Amino acid sequence: MSLDIQPVRTAKDLDAFIRLPWALYGGNRNWIPPLISSERRQLDPARNPFYRHAEARHFLARRNGRLVGRVSAITNSRHAEFHGENIGFFGYFESEDDPDTARALLAAAEGWIRAQGLDRIRGPVNPSINDPCGLLIEGFKWPPFVLMTVNPEYYPRLVEAAGYAKAKDLYAYILLDTDVVRDKVARVAAQVSERSRVTLRTLDLSRFEDELGLIMEIYNDAWSKNWGFVPMTQAEIRFAAEDLRPVVLPELVYFAYLDGAPVGFSLALPDINHALRRANGRLFPFGWFYFLKPILRKIPAFRILALGVKRAHQHSGIGALFYDMYMKANQKLGYKAAELSWTLEDNEPMNRPIRQMGGKPYKIYRIYEKAINQKPGVRSQEPE
Repeated sequence: MSLDIQPVRTAKDLDAFIRLPWALYGGNRNWIPPLISSERRQLDPARNPFYRHAEARHFLARRNGRLVGRVSAITNSRHAEFHGENIGFFGYFESEDDPDTARALLAAAEGWIRAQGLDRIRGPVNPSINDPCGLLIEGFKWPPFVLMTVNPEYYPRLVEAAGYAKAKDLYAYILLDTDVVRDKVARVAAQVSERSRVTLRTLDLSRFEDELGLIMEIYNDAWSKNWGFVPMTQAEIRFAAEDLRPVVLPELVYFAYLDGAPVGFSLALPDINHALRRANGRLFPFGWFYFLKPILRKIPAFRILALGVKRAHQHSGIGALFYDMYMKANQKLGYKAAELSWTLEDNEPMNRPIRQMGGKPYKIYRIYEKAINQKPGVRSQEPE
């Protein structure tokens, strides 16, 4: 059967690229349809500030005219500047259960990355490590929390068959209301409060721009030594915040101050995947209803997707104060579960306290990598 890999060239192609998951995931009960409008916004270089320092080429796979896969090839100059790595990325990978399809898609991405003068490729990142990323390799029985990825069980097999190997694993922890070791969390938080001058406050939506500035300041310091981290620009922070603002609950976002100076922040979101499933990719005519604040506050689970303290204060125990606040919110607002994700597999300063307060690693996501060195005397024949 004829397999054809072509770059996305037209608006019609891009629409097909965005809508392909609806065809591939029809029988997957854990798949959460993304908002089509949000996907368009993310992929639009004119709107997404990520593309001010990055470039992407998207590819579609057709078998006898039928869409069977997609992938994006991505370059990121800020990653190169920050890490000094001669590397590109792949993302938005979807494929039928066929090694030839996956291999051809990834080869197209590799060829475009190689043509940019790069000799390695890493992914999936959609489109960066600051966005949903990683391929699920364990924990397929549960649906994803908000802004986490999901994929069929055969995806790791396809990617590995195309020559990719593990670069890093990412852990997702589940913390059930019945498993929380509240006394220990409260005791550690009390000790930190007694010996320090740290105060916490919730998000102030009336000062949104100022709050975004604080988040960028803390985020780019606190995560700066993490594997794969790339600093976010103010425009990128604002772009992400515009997407999240309608579903942010101020009582789930905290800032920490030491002697009046900001030193940490934590961001959690109600698990809006409960609402996204019902919306089926569209806010209108009725999807918007599921994102009203009274509805969001009835969602029984949330995800802690960012919790960081500036490097100079990372051993001060401030993280325990954040966790204590979430435990109190859990009791007050009636949440039944929280996901803490993601953490790097070797980040014990984060993983240890999560386990100690009752969190259980229940999903593993993997970032893959492959060398794509061009052999001397061989010209690339990949699509332009």
